[in-house]
Amino acid sequence: MGEQPLRVLACGDVEGRIGALFGRVRAIQKKSGQFDLLLCVGEFFGSTPDAEAEWNEYKSGAKKAPIHTYVLGAASHDTLKYFPSADGCELAENIVYLGRRGIFTGASGLQIAYVSGREARQEPAPAHCFTPKDASVLVDPLVSSSKFRGVDVLLTSQWPRGVWQYGNNPEIDTKFFGVASIAKISDQLKPRYHFAGVEGVHYERLPYRNHVVLQESPRHVSRFIALAAVNNPGKKKYLYAFNIVPMKNMDPSELVKQPQDTTENPYIKPLKEGQKERLVPASSVDEEEPASQYFFDLGKKQQHHHHGPGRKRHSDGDMQHHHKQPRRPPPRPTGPCWFCLASPEVEKHLVVSIGTHCYMALAKGCLTPDHVLLLPIGHYQSVVDLASEVVEELDKYKSAVRKFYKSRGKRCVLFERNYRSQHLQLQVVPVPMDKCSSEDLKEAFMVQAQEQQMELMEIPEHTDLKQIAPPGTPYFYLELDSGEKLFYRIKKNFPLQFGREVLASEAVLDIPTRADWRECKYSRDEEETLTQQVRAEFEPFDFTMED
Repeated sequence: MGEQPLRVLACGDVEGRIGALFGRVRAIQKKSGQFDLLLCVGEFFGSTPDAEAEWNEYKSGAKKAPIHTYVLGAASHDTLKYFPSADGCELAENIVYLGRRGIFTGASGLQIAYVSGREARQEPAPAHCFTPKDASVLVDPLVSSSKFRGVDVLLTSQWPRGVWQYGNNPEIDTKFFGVASIAKISDQLKPRYHFAGVEGVHYERLPYRNHVVLQESPRHVSRFIALAAVNNPGKKKYLYAFNIVPMKNMDPSELVKQPQDTTENPYIKPLKEGQKERLVPASSVDEEEPASQYFFDLGKKQQHHHHGPGRKRHSDGDMQHHHKQPRRPPPRPTGPCWFCLASPEVEKHLVVSIGTHCYMALAKGCLTPDHVLLLPIGHYQSVVDLASEVVEELDKYKSAVRKFYKSRGKRCVLFERNYRSQHLQLQVVPVPMDKCSSEDLKEAFMVQAQEQQMELMEIPEHTDLKQIAPPGTPYFYLELDSGEKLFYRIKKNFPLQFGREVLASEAVLDIPTRADWRECKYSRDEEETLTQQVRAEFEPFDFTMED
């Protein structure tokens, strides 16, 4: 649909610096054209005499806002005097107070839900607070409709508790941040954008999904953005510009597109096996297939003695469930995960081989038909986090894959990107020996890194990665057949497909169209066929098949 997107600005706490805010908005509009509206979260008014004098110029009409501006109510007792009533009203020309809580639908169909002020636990609440009753008056009528999919924008002053779960961390101590009632409202209203203020920091969370993968039909993603105060001394970001087509005017398939860095929903926390619970209060626990039941038949003739923690496998490939068996758990997943073998999200049809601590799977959107991933069965974020017995088995897998490729006249390139990923994936890609020497491969990575202003560092063959990258360090790591290892500590932005782009480039495999896995995904049937093929070819090298 050729729907024109709306151009929207969102702003953190203005705290009475209204002239400064509108000056900035004018400068932006002069440079990049008119915006349709400005949405302000947090405390709009200030409590100083200067702030009051400044506001009076707008109230009297001496000055005028350069854009339709919508503000939330008081977030402290000091600024209550600026709001004539709890209900929304125009405060000055072009400046509208939305109200205590509610839904505002613009002429374009854009739906904005809002909750003013801070959370109060008791009724009657102070006038600058909202109560559980306010929350249910807002949420219940909306979510009771079978047609309800979510709202376009949610504006709150306070943060939702736990929004950083499974995502990137804010640069603050989150111990005392956010409130559960806002988390519950956000979880139920599923906003495409959720803005909050009052904490004085800027934080853009990675987008998160609103459905359970492979169990519910896809929904749109949500983005949470916290903004700092106008003209804050630390120069933290307080204005955010975005384009949005109202949900009701969008093509459903366009609406549910999932960006590559989408994470799990922060308001769900994993419970014990087979249950999920919302982080938000008063929620029920969904019954699901127990996550531990992940053993499936990889071919009748496999009679493993190497299988997942504390499990026995019938020789005929049946599953057997021993819920009470003790096992030493790996670190707790930071949420349901595409790659934890115990997770309902894992795409089991891609699995090639399973050991005791690790497994091997066909890479999704593989560069070549025998491009595989080596992964820990338990939840580990990167190689440097692995327990020693997992490292040992991972090395066995590496050596088996190298032999497998070598038997087919191919070199083995291994790389790991510990950045914007929550579960370790070691990418293993074969490159025909007659196409490239190890020297050529090294050169190709070095050149491309230089072009991107990144310095790949060579690390001594027997150096342990842990010595260079303590757990938690984002990095890119590459291992060549020659034993050479290259390492780059990721500082800020890193091209997510870097490893693939180099291998797909003209200098190496010369398949540039396959650089991005999303552009070259196979159908499920094709994936199953390719996996069976790799499984059969890898079998002579698969140490997990040995008794």
